[in-house]
Amino acid sequence: MGKKAKAVMEAGGLVSDDIVVGIIKENIHAPECNNGFILDGFPRTVGQAKTLDEMLVSEKVGTIGAVIEFKIPDELLVERICGRLVHAASGRSYHEKFAPPKVPMKDDVTGEPLMKRKDDNEATLRSRLTAFHEQTKPVVDYYAAKGLYSPIDANQKFDTVKAAIAAVLSK
Repeated sequence: MGKKAKAVMEAGGLVSDDIVVGIIKENIHAPECNNGFILDGFPRTVGQAKTLDEMLVSEKVGTIGAVIEFKIPDELLVERICGRLVHAASGRSYHEKFAPPKVPMKDDVTGEPLMKRKDDNEATLRSRLTAFHEQTKPVVDYYAAKGLYSPIDANQKFDTVKAAIAAVLSK
């Protein structure tokens, strides 16, 4: 399931409901999920939300406890994501503007080349953002009707956003 999802994401597409719900189902009974889990970027459609809800009930793990949407201008997302740099061997990350390496395009520790992820480009990102915006409103409405939706202004300092998340999760 994970390999299928990776191929779709690298092509700039959205992973199918069956693959994502299958990945979640494969992992929700792992010890790491005993106290709950966080889904990032899923569900993106009401159909996915309903499929997820049904799977969680059928697996007897409960229901979704909270839904957080990080609100941030698209232009800022483009700047943040398209500037990411990664050292492939270690996973260390940098950013061209916000956390640049000491030597351009070189890992600070090893001096090896840094890379950009294949999907960290403006064309792919804008395509994904368009799909996200088109599909998000009905999902927001779905979870808002259940009293689970909390928007958070993510264009703030880290500690402010962290406190807002903690407040939502402590309800």
